[in-house]
Amino acid sequence: MKLISYHKDGKPGFGAVVEGNIVDLTKQYPTAVNLAGLLSDSTLLEQAKVYTASATADYAFSDVQLDPVIPAPGKIICVGINYVAHAEEAGRKVGQYPVIFQRFAETLLAHNAPLVRPIVSQEFDFEAELAVVIGKGGAHIEPEDAMSHVAGYTCFNDASVRDWQFHTHQYGMGKTFRSTGALGPWLVTADEIADYRELRVTGVLNGEQMQEGKLSELAFDIPHLISYVSQALTWNPGDILATGTPSGIGFKRTPPVFLKPGDTFEVVITQIGTLSNPVIDEA
Repeated sequence: MKLISYHKDGKPGFGAVVEGNIVDLTKQYPTAVNLAGLLSDSTLLEQAKVYTASATADYAFSDVQLDPVIPAPGKIICVGINYVAHAEEAGRKVGQYPVIFQRFAETLLAHNAPLVRPIVSQEFDFEAELAVVIGKGGAHIEPEDAMSHVAGYTCFNDASVRDWQFHTHQYGMGKTFRSTGALGPWLVTADEIADYRELRVTGVLNGEQMQEGKLSELAFDIPHLISYVSQALTWNPGDILATGTPSGIGFKRTPPVFLKPGDTFEVVITQIGTLSNPVIDEA
């Protein structure tokens, strides 16, 4: 099942995408409140799957304004240097522990919303990634149990302001500028993906493939990451885990390739879909 968050007539909602149309789940499951709430309740989620299978669409896809799949996640945990080939192009080695940094929810934007190149930099780079959406919370999760905490998967662009990223050895500032974290267009529930390791992530700039990687190439796989983070932080429904970007980033190309106004960047993930965002300058 493909699930989205959106606004319709100025009101927030959530629903399922069926053959290019939307089955509204907001009124059907009001106790869920939002998509994260639906994902947190396995009984409601199963009911929603059954309901969606026979329901008549309420809206055309074009009738709603998409929000980021989870509009306000409590945590966005990002992983750096998690593909071996990307580590090599960055001149880094994969260490004993994953490289973890955080994003703020206010930086997120939806499918088709513009990525904003900031006034203070022209080194605006792309990073195509698979994002994991947590459904069942928990702390001190064992790796063998970690996948039971996954609600589904979506596309993510961890667009980065490279010069700000390297102002200090703590590069989080360059990773959390306003309107730089695209998330969507929808979440594909975990039961639809037989083996996430078979998924392939591609980053496409103006129709040209720039990045490609397979999830089987992760240095630290999804169960390890969920477990590792859970030793320090309690995962909650709707939290996001961004699994890292494959090689081909603009910063390490010769000459470098940075995002500029008029560009369009797409994150394409097999079995999930395409997240597309134009680029504009900050006003």
